[in-house]
Amino acid sequence: MPSAPRLTRDDWISAALGALIERGVDGVKVTTIAERLNVTSGSFYWHFKGVPDLLDNLLEHYEIELTDKIIEQAKAFDGTAEQRILTLMTNVIDFDAGQPDHAIHVWSRRDSKVLDVFRRTLKKRYDFAAWMFREAGFPAKEAKVRGRLMVAYLMGESSADLKANKRWKSIVRQEFEVLIHRDAK
Repeated sequence: MPSAPRLTRDDWISAALGALIERGVDGVKVTTIAERLNVTSGSFYWHFKGVPDLLDNLLEHYEIELTDKIIEQAKAFDGTAEQRILTLMTNVIDFDAGQPDHAIHVWSRRDSKVLDVFRRTLKKRYDFAAWMFREAGFPAKEAKVRGRLMVAYLMGESSADLKANKRWKSIVRQEFEVLIHRDAK
């Protein structure tokens, strides 16, 4: 009988993120995640000291993989400022980067460490979004507002599972058009 593929830390973190989104932090249990991965819980303890260690790694993944790396990719984008905005918006939905936002926010209401990560992550997103709109030629005040609207939109659409809609890319495109629209004065 062939052996099951060896799971990585990332496999466990990804499954834990799914459990967090579906059931909240109380649903992040070794047995539940092991069932989801179709393995025994022994594999878990090869990678983590316990659930608190897994949760710390999950928060790190949320901040670094789902925020910092997406910002880095957008900074390195070789195109117009407007194309950068559209690409970031599309990538956030495509990579499900905003999907855990609601679950992390709910969790942050009962854990100050999570609240710190959530607030820090939001600040990074808001600051970068404002920078992108300034780069697109909007005045600083207006860029800040447009950036906040974009971040809030992406968080909401991710939580509402926009990607399940066959037309999700055209919907993102329409929202982008509204965000970059300039009144002819």
